[in-house]
Amino acid sequence: MTGLVSNIQKYTIHDGPGIRTEIFFTGCSLSCLWCSNPETIARHRRLGVYPAKCVERGKCGWCVRDCPEGGAPIVFGADDRLAAIRETPECLACHRCAEACPSRAIKTWGEEYTVGALMKIILQDRGYYERTGGGVTLSGGEPLLQAEFCAGLLSECRRERIHTCAETAFNVPWDDALKVFEFTDLIITDVKHTDAQKHREYCGAGNALIFENIRKASKLGIPLVIRTPVIPGYNADEANLRASAEFIASLGSSVAAWQLLPYRKMGTEKYASLGIEYPLGDYEPPERAVWEAELLRLQAVLSSEYGVPVVAGSADALTL
Repeated sequence: MTGLVSNIQKYTIHDGPGIRTEIFFTGCSLSCLWCSNPETIARHRRLGVYPAKCVERGKCGWCVRDCPEGGAPIVFGADDRLAAIRETPECLACHRCAEACPSRAIKTWGEEYTVGALMKIILQDRGYYERTGGGVTLSGGEPLLQAEFCAGLLSECRRERIHTCAETAFNVPWDDALKVFEFTDLIITDVKHTDAQKHREYCGAGNALIFENIRKASKLGIPLVIRTPVIPGYNADEANLRASAEFIASLGSSVAAWQLLPYRKMGTEKYASLGIEYPLGDYEPPERAVWEAELLRLQAVLSSEYGVPVVAGSADALTL
């Protein structure tokens, strides 16, 4: 059994306590307008193209040479540099062009790993986990779409006494979630919008299943960290955040923290490499001084009126 992984990031400090190894899985059941990891949305490997790294077809041409279709899916611009790779019937999705490219102008997003191969990487940093109370975080994309594999991986982490965290959007069948949570020490999830129609408009799916799963997870005895990306013009109105606070307050003491996160325009280079238009277009967030003051104001209001453990941002270390 293998899992499809888009990235492995070591020494992360914001997605769980301590220093962690974070594994980003490919495939997601949502399509949020503000997603900063577009390479993880599709449930298959993707090719990213970076024209600035191309050394020109006339000087190299290895991608064309190694393509089983003679380079038919590969598009070059007027400057003879790589411009795109079309996902057409001619493209066999073999990714030989990425393997051949010496300048890494073509990147494969998504690689198959066994549990053993990932554990070898994870165990390299056992000392950091032990000294800082860190561990392993599964993220994405949506790791619970690969529930069997993730359960097997976290089972091995549990056997090695490594702290485990699963970051999920919860738009998955509950039975799949349970397979993973059997070996999970911390759950991180989002409350993006309380209005079902707006949630569907902004995220590609409604929120009924998500909220139902969060309620069920709150009864498992596993600490929950809930996050809300606060995006002016989309979900930052006080009415929505008050409704979110009411929902979170109803979950009781299982919620260890509710993090209000500022919007940051991230991932635009990855969108371009995939030939996808950035969903929020020219949207620009307020200046830091503005959003920081607003998050602190909301923190004070929501904490005092609803009694929820709300914090502004994710900089504060999680001590769980």
